[in-house]
Amino acid sequence: MAGPGGDMQWCFSQVKGAIDDDVAEADIISTVEFNHTGELLATGDKGGRVVIFQQEIENKNLPQFRSEYNVYSTFQSHEPEFDYLKSLEIEEKINKIRWLPQKNAAQFLLSTNDKTIKLWKISERDKRPEGYNLKEEDGRYKDPNSITSLRVPVLIPMDLMVEASPRRVFANAHTYHINSISVNSDEETYLSADDLRINLWNLEITDRSFNIVDIKPANMEELTEVITAAEFHPHQCNTFVYSSSKGTIRLCDMRASALCDKQSKLFEEPEDPSNRSFFSEIISSISDVKFSHNGRYMMTRDYLSVKIWDLNMESRPVETYQVHEYLRSKLCSLYENDCIFDKFECCWNGNDTVVMTGSYNNFFRMFDRGQRRDVTLEASRENSKPMQVLKPRKVCAGGKRKKDEISVDSLDFNKKILHTAWHPQDNIIAVATTNNLYIFQDKVN
Repeated sequence: MAGPGGDMQWCFSQVKGAIDDDVAEADIISTVEFNHTGELLATGDKGGRVVIFQQEIENKNLPQFRSEYNVYSTFQSHEPEFDYLKSLEIEEKINKIRWLPQKNAAQFLLSTNDKTIKLWKISERDKRPEGYNLKEEDGRYKDPNSITSLRVPVLIPMDLMVEASPRRVFANAHTYHINSISVNSDEETYLSADDLRINLWNLEITDRSFNIVDIKPANMEELTEVITAAEFHPHQCNTFVYSSSKGTIRLCDMRASALCDKQSKLFEEPEDPSNRSFFSEIISSISDVKFSHNGRYMMTRDYLSVKIWDLNMESRPVETYQVHEYLRSKLCSLYENDCIFDKFECCWNGNDTVVMTGSYNNFFRMFDRGQRRDVTLEASRENSKPMQVLKPRKVCAGGKRKKDEISVDSLDFNKKILHTAWHPQDNIIAVATTNNLYIFQDKVN
C-alpha cells in the first residue's frame, strides 16, 4: 500500500496457534478485536474461549521489533447450552467481542455467542494483603481471646495475576441468533442485533432491554430479508445503522421514535441489469458494516465487493472496490460448496485512508482510498520469517497465466480470511486464518 512516503511494505511479525493441518473445530477463530489503544488484542473461537494478547513495550534498541503481542489472559467465556423448550443446542462459539473504553485500571469487554452476552472485567493483581488480626495466614479464624495486640495489615508484592471475571450476563432477549453487538458513544448503552430484531441495553441492567428495531412479519411466510449487521455511530449516540440480506443499509435516529422501524435514511445501490443472475440476491447480502473513525463514511462488505458510503448521499456509494471479481464466473461451484454464504468482515485503518478485508486462499486485500491503489497479500507459514516482507499476490482470471500469478482454479476455498482487525493508531494488522492469528506490521526503515 502506498503510504505518505511512497510504497508501504508489510512484514511478517508473529503467528499464534498450532501448526497442525488437522484443525480442531473448537480452535477455529471466530472474531478478532483490538481495544481502543491497540495495546490489547482479543480473539474469540468456536470453543467459547477468549484469548487476549498484550503488546510488549518497545525494545528501545530494536525499533523494528516494536509490536510483539504475547498472551495476557485466556478464559472460557461461554459454555455449550441446551434450550429444552425448543430442543435446540446453543453453541459456545464467540460471535463478537467489543471492548469498552477504559475508565480505570481494569479493562472491560463484551462477548456474545448466539444467545447470551457477557460483560467481562479483566484486572491485574500484583499485591496481596498480609498480617490479619482475626485470622491466620492460611485463612483459619483465631480465637478472639488469644488476640493481645493490634497489627496493621500490609500489602506485599506477588507475581502478577490477570483475572477475568464475569460482571454482567445479558440473557433471554433474543429469539434468533445474535450477529452483532456495538457499544454506544455514550459509554453506558449498547445494542445487540439478531436476524429480525435489535435491542438496546444499559450496561448496568441485565433483566430488561428495549426493542428498537423489529422487522419480523406477522406471518413468517412473508419474510423476505434478515438483519445481517448493526453498529452505533462513533460520535452521535442517537444514530445507528443496520444492514440487510437484500443489500440495503438503514440509518436510524433513536430521537425520532421509540421503535425505529422507519429509517431516517436508506442506502441502496440499484443493481446493474447486465449482472443479474440466479445468485444476485445472495451475493448482494451485506456481511459487515463499519463506520469510519471520523463518522463521515461507512463501509459495507458484500460477497464480491467493498463499498464506501458518504452518510450524506444515499443514492449510491462514493467508492466501490472489487475484492475478488474473478470469482463471478465461479459462483455456481461456490454455491454448491456453500462458500457463497461466507460472511467476510472489513475494517478501516486508524486514519480512514485504507480499508482491509479478507478473501480465499488465505489472501487479504487492502484498498488505498487516496491513491486508488490496491494490493493482495497472503497470510501463510511459508512467509513467516521475522520481518520478512510480504510479496503482493496476483490472481489470473483467465487467458495466459504470467509467472508469479495464481490461477483461479487452484485457489483453496477452505482457506479463508473472514476476520481482520487494524490497530487504531499504528500500521499493525491482525488477520485470522482458520485457527491461526497472523500479526503483520509495516516495514520500519
